[in-house]
Amino acid sequence: MAVTGWGVLSAIGTGAEEFSENWGQRLSGRKDVTEMFEQKLPSETACAIPDFNAKAHLSRKGSSFFDRSTALSVVTCKLALEDAGLVHDPADEKTDRDIGLVLGLSSGGPQAMSDFIHEMYTSEKPYLVNPVLFPYAVMNGAASATAIWHHLKGVNATVSGGQMAFLTALRYARNKVRNGYVNAAVTGVVEEFSPTRAWASHQARAGEEARVDLGEGGAFFVLEDAQTVRTAGRDLDAEILAVECGLYGEPGDEDDPTVGMTQCIVRALESAGVAPGDVWAVAPSLSGSPKRDRIERAAITAALGTDTPDLLPVKELVGETYSAAGGLQLAALLAEHRKSPERDGEVSLVTSLTSEGMAGVAVIRGWSRATSA
Repeated sequence: MAVTGWGVLSAIGTGAEEFSENWGQRLSGRKDVTEMFEQKLPSETACAIPDFNAKAHLSRKGSSFFDRSTALSVVTCKLALEDAGLVHDPADEKTDRDIGLVLGLSSGGPQAMSDFIHEMYTSEKPYLVNPVLFPYAVMNGAASATAIWHHLKGVNATVSGGQMAFLTALRYARNKVRNGYVNAAVTGVVEEFSPTRAWASHQARAGEEARVDLGEGGAFFVLEDAQTVRTAGRDLDAEILAVECGLYGEPGDEDDPTVGMTQCIVRALESAGVAPGDVWAVAPSLSGSPKRDRIERAAITAALGTDTPDLLPVKELVGETYSAAGGLQLAALLAEHRKSPERDGEVSLVTSLTSEGMAGVAVIRGWSRATSA
């Protein structure tokens, strides 16, 4: 499976080019967010995008009702389509059923859900809530709006997976392209920064001082059959060689997540035909969580050996983006390749682990834009 273009919105850059440049400098996305909302926030800093304005990217009417998650999704998808050269002409009414969209999330937009429920309990009967809020309070609102905006008429799906949202969406999209349901699938993840999410995270992480800042952003990738792309003489940014996922138990149980994640990585490398010693880097989901980080580090070392490759500091720079984390991890890996032909053909991993014991890995072979395979 080939990646033929990608787009990203993050605290360290917008679009593949700017993100790659700033990632190369290891620019931190931490920002002052005290003026971002009217409501008080639990922290003065976050890896957010305070100046994000969807209208600046979409440049036409119709986006004013989007909640923040949907706006992030529509804009990031646009950046990926442009990077892949698959931009649709809005004036062209011809539908394209060969391109699908798969979005990874945890739920509907957190702020939209909170606002909708708040109105439901505070409005006079018969509960005259604002109907505009509802489409974005449900899980598939963002994916539907994104596909409609970009005229993507193929498969449209939303996959809920928390920290594993990207890898589960990636595997779903790969299967749809591989089995001929669509010729291409734009696959991505988003996570908003909002007062509701900030307070929810603060309550869940209270007392864990080592955790990275909360973040927001999105990352989308255009997936196509690699052989078809090569036959057409087109460039590709990366190949998805394998994706493996599994659900395991508490540490120490018979279904120990350390053992499970190790087996997951080994299985993925065998499926990809890659030796552990050939992996040059890992983009892990390490976030400063003592329990999860210990399991993930142990699994990576067990699978790849003591000569562990580079671990990219993704969340240290872009923050904890939950559903969007895996996509930004892959974006960081592709940023390493974007202008570095000396890394052409090298293999790396994206690893993810949830608090519930779900683990996953993707095996990636990257290429630069200068000398794509």
